[in-house]
Amino acid sequence: MNQERISRKQFVCLTAMAAATVPFKGMASLIPDEELGRNPLQAGPSINIFSKHLHWLGYQEMAALAKDMGYEGIDLTVRPQGHVLPEKVKQDLPKAVDIIRNAGLGVYTITTDIGKAKDRYTEDILKTAASLGIPNYRMGWYSYSGRGIVRDLEIFKRDLRELAQLNRKYGIHGDYENHTGRFGGPVWDLWMVLKDLDPRWSGIQFDIRHASVDGAEAWPVNLDLICSYLGSVTVKDYHWTQKNGKWLTQNVPLGQGMIDYPHYFKLLKDYGFNKPVSQHFEYPLGGADAGASQLSISREEVISHIREDLKTLKAMMAASGLR
Repeated sequence: MNQERISRKQFVCLTAMAAATVPFKGMASLIPDEELGRNPLQAGPSINIFSKHLHWLGYQEMAALAKDMGYEGIDLTVRPQGHVLPEKVKQDLPKAVDIIRNAGLGVYTITTDIGKAKDRYTEDILKTAASLGIPNYRMGWYSYSGRGIVRDLEIFKRDLRELAQLNRKYGIHGDYENHTGRFGGPVWDLWMVLKDLDPRWSGIQFDIRHASVDGAEAWPVNLDLICSYLGSVTVKDYHWTQKNGKWLTQNVPLGQGMIDYPHYFKLLKDYGFNKPVSQHFEYPLGGADAGASQLSISREEVISHIREDLKTLKAMMAASGLR
């Protein structure tokens, strides 16, 4: 990339993200290439399906379907009611990862409910994931207490600092997802907590959907603010709708909403983004949207929608030069 054509901020972000991949590349070298599958940290962003939407399938069928549809990895749920339960992580995560890798896919990130370093299963999850060469995990959310933002930010900073120490110990990167209605929704508040932490171990799973809801046209500024902490991103879409006299958000298939994905992906390309992309499906999808274990519509219909969204995603990323 021509450094004269990018801003100083973009160059700083690109450099920081490149440096942050060093420990991940080191961990990946511990796992044979044929088991890892495609390494997104060396070959650009990988496209992963969020396994929340496949809770109606077991490991074998999920891996086979994801591979057949054209995904490169699975963002595996390791949390209560997930594909891997926290209390069984030592036994079940290696089993799930082995099946997924044997299908020719990678496990580049997992989604957890981890909130504190001292939570019951935190160390078991991080130690097990790191031992399997999984470079990244998403943590759970924090909520404001209503007793003062400054006070809460200090508490969140302490919790993330303690988690960062564990992340460094095991060589794994932890991401906090910005989510409307919670700490991190505005993004700047998350940056206030992350800015003193090492981006090699702590960062953000940037959710463009929530960033757009909270930031309207300010999301590019917020992305620029926190770009050096990008650990992964999610993709989904929405628009505003009026119901009973109130304006509400409505989730829709990718490309049918109001998110400016060409602009977003162009910015990610400029920042040198090469981390996992996790694709979500939160519009009505027979329960698959909410992580149900049983569907109220046919499997064929669910799979058809997922395939169409994946086709749209790949076309958008290609058009923006991100792949």
